[in-house]
Amino acid sequence: MACGHSAKEADGSATSAGPPVRRSADPTLSAAPVVLFLGTSLTAGLGVDPDDAYPARIQEKIDSAGWAFRVVNAGVSGETSAGGLRRIDWLLRQPIAVLVLELGANDGLRGQDVDSLRANLETIIARTRAAHPNVGIVLAGMESPPNMGRAYTTAFHAVFPDVARRTHVTLIPFLLDSVAAVPELNQADGIHPTAEGQRIVANNVWKYLAPELKRR
Repeated sequence: MACGHSAKEADGSATSAGPPVRRSADPTLSAAPVVLFLGTSLTAGLGVDPDDAYPARIQEKIDSAGWAFRVVNAGVSGETSAGGLRRIDWLLRQPIAVLVLELGANDGLRGQDVDSLRANLETIIARTRAAHPNVGIVLAGMESPPNMGRAYTTAFHAVFPDVARRTHVTLIPFLLDSVAAVPELNQADGIHPTAEGQRIVANNVWKYLAPELKRR
């Protein structure tokens, strides 16, 4: 859920000057290590109740496991990898245990340069490790729309496994696995998951995030 001052980008999507925050309702977790979700409207939970966004569902799974981690949802609608890079230093002031990096979908929708996407993701990862040497990092893979052309779609797809390999981070092959292109799991725009779709996304993420948390 976005909070703080908002403005509209040229394409009509919202951007935020400060990071949105979602926490467990348990006040004893206020000083707990953070699981930071840096992402787009998919992470922010556009169009659903904030408690149905997949990071909130992850907090429920963490609480059920009895682990003392606090989820911070820094998803912003319309966010690009460049926007995430501009925000990361502010966000890194928290005691971050794991970063879940979900950026690139809007780069792909706008046909932005894939080399710039790769560089932005790698810089975010490098800055996160510089600030928190023991951090775990999970990178969410995305796909670009087919109307961008085969060459672009192929190059875009390759960015995420390439970054994961080069930086030695955990890769979620496709964040929207079993959700993308399933009408009943997406809102009318065909892009943003419904509450049930968000629940499936949370399961996709948890499969790769839980081992990172268990190690900590």
